[in-house]
Amino acid sequence: MNCAAPAIHPTAVIDPSAVLGAGVQVGAYAVIGAEVVIGDNTRIGPHCTIEGPTRIGRDNVLHAHAAIGGEPQDKKYRGERVTLEIGDGNSIREFVTINRGTGDGGGSTRVGSGNWILAYCHIAHDCSVGDGCVFSNNATLAGHVTVGNHVILSGFSGVHQFCRIGDFAFIGMGAFVNGDVPPYLMVAQEKYARPRGINAEGLKRHGFDASRIAAIKRAYRALFMGDTKLDEAKAELAEIATSSHDVRAFLDFIDAGERPLLR
Repeated sequence: MNCAAPAIHPTAVIDPSAVLGAGVQVGAYAVIGAEVVIGDNTRIGPHCTIEGPTRIGRDNVLHAHAAIGGEPQDKKYRGERVTLEIGDGNSIREFVTINRGTGDGGGSTRVGSGNWILAYCHIAHDCSVGDGCVFSNNATLAGHVTVGNHVILSGFSGVHQFCRIGDFAFIGMGAFVNGDVPPYLMVAQEKYARPRGINAEGLKRHGFDASRIAAIKRAYRALFMGDTKLDEAKAELAEIATSSHDVRAFLDFIDAGERPLLR
């Protein structure tokens, strides 16, 4: 158990209502506002700004000039109480911005655990990000975006508001995503992002065996190759899903969508 008191640089400015866990480190000229809670052993780099209400878990590292918990960039926001929640063990690099939610968008932005969020990334209001994701430099989420677990957003990629990205998807460099991306897919830039096969290498790294990947490939071919209508492709996916829980997740993701499928 770590009982060490927080280590705070003398130039840092911390609101009296902020709560800092054991072993927290706060660098030079950092500003931590009201209603901010920071878990044990999290490190706050120099010149970081954290506004509340924001709750940050343990063992995170925030590098210099990150701006966390700022007001949502939404003209409808009128100062209502909205929050940001960040899990454990995240690496948040220089100049990252993560905004709180909006009153009519659920009221909270959420980022899970074990994510790598590289320099200049932006996570807008009311987004939900899972665990184990990698956001490369300048990747951007507009408001109300949902990102699953173990997703990779390559550099300079952007996601339109209200879109969803499923687990283990890979978004290529510079891709602009304006529709839902089902789990396991790899998409690349062609004006707007379009499917370019499944993220096979990423699935192998996460322990998917050959039979699981083969079923996902069958589902991909049914949905994205040829001129099959969506309803016909979904019927074929349903058949494959009887022996593949991965394809069942793929189909469930499609059925839950409100935006057009990226196809």
